[in-house]
Amino acid sequence: MNTVKNNPMFIYLMVLTISSTFGLQAWRTLFDNFAVNVVVLDGGHIGVLQSIREIPGFLSLLVIYFLYIIKEHRLSALSVLILGVGVAVTGFFPTFHGLILTTLIMSFGFHYFETTNQSLTLQYFNTLQAPLVFGRLRSLAAASNIFTGVVIFFLAPFLTYIQLYLLFGGLIIAAALWSLGRNPVDKNIVPQHKKMIFKRKYWLFYVLTFLAGARRQIFIAFAVFLLVKKFEYSVSEIALLFLVNNGINFFLSPYIGKCINRFGERKVLSLEYFSLIFIFVSYAFVESKVVVAILYIGDHIFFNFAIAIRTFFHKIAQSEDIAPSMAVGFTINHIAAVFLPVLGGLLWLINYRIPFIAGAVLSLASLIFVQLITAEIDKNQSDKQQKALS
Repeated sequence: MNTVKNNPMFIYLMVLTISSTFGLQAWRTLFDNFAVNVVVLDGGHIGVLQSIREIPGFLSLLVIYFLYIIKEHRLSALSVLILGVGVAVTGFFPTFHGLILTTLIMSFGFHYFETTNQSLTLQYFNTLQAPLVFGRLRSLAAASNIFTGVVIFFLAPFLTYIQLYLLFGGLIIAAALWSLGRNPVDKNIVPQHKKMIFKRKYWLFYVLTFLAGARRQIFIAFAVFLLVKKFEYSVSEIALLFLVNNGINFFLSPYIGKCINRFGERKVLSLEYFSLIFIFVSYAFVESKVVVAILYIGDHIFFNFAIAIRTFFHKIAQSEDIAPSMAVGFTINHIAAVFLPVLGGLLWLINYRIPFIAGAVLSLASLIFVQLITAEIDKNQSDKQQKALS
């Protein structure tokens, strides 16, 4: 891990990951209370906003073409800068349409950074290092979330939403400007294809990515909304919950990468999806304010296991396919995200339990497909050996 930490790209991605997470966490922590108490939105509005928030993720495929005019590491920093601008101006637009605008700006920055972040990690670190790097970055992201939660917890009683959004947005913009002045590139890295890559050999990666995206959107769109709407969590209580959640993830995340290297992607992902079936069913029927908080923390812990989908891809991918495949993967991840929150919002109006039952069904489907991972890795290694012999 010392070799990894001394890599300029690790330091570069570390700063940007902390900044990106800082911004998204601030936005998410404040969003539901801002939407419910200031803008006065209902479940249908929330579903529409969450769907709109995922449109930039669906358009992550365009990252491939941006790479013709800007280097990938600079696109990462520019994306975080855009995220910071989106967060900074949110408080100035306390209407439904204003939230649509600021959410789109913030989301374009976040999703384009995540696409390039994952791509650069897989390019600059080998199959043993990458899980450790992903785990370490998740841990640092959790630390950033803790800091965000502490700041909001203590400042929320004294600052307005405008002031809070400006504070967080300004800090992110400053970090992004610092990163734009750095050059962590290794000229020996394999050049990436600058075209869309969609191959049959990656089919399982595509399926798992799609299902993970669909399941994740249900959590993002409705878990915190459930806490605020049904259990009447305040801004300070949400911030405190995030603080506890991320304290656990700060210590746990580095071990996830080690578990992937030790037990393999199939076992790690099987544990994730088996647990999520139980968690989503429980979301639908829980009546305790304490129990729903425990479920939320558990959901967040198992979400981190999803890095195994990317490390699985790393083991079957050709080196030059990584950047375009991450862009394609992010688009696939967000196909369901464009319509699912809207559909979930309408179903919420019928019965709030329906979206969470759907999450359990998606988790079951993922559990079935992850059983094929080991066979796909073995098949890919066999194909490589045959090509080497021929």
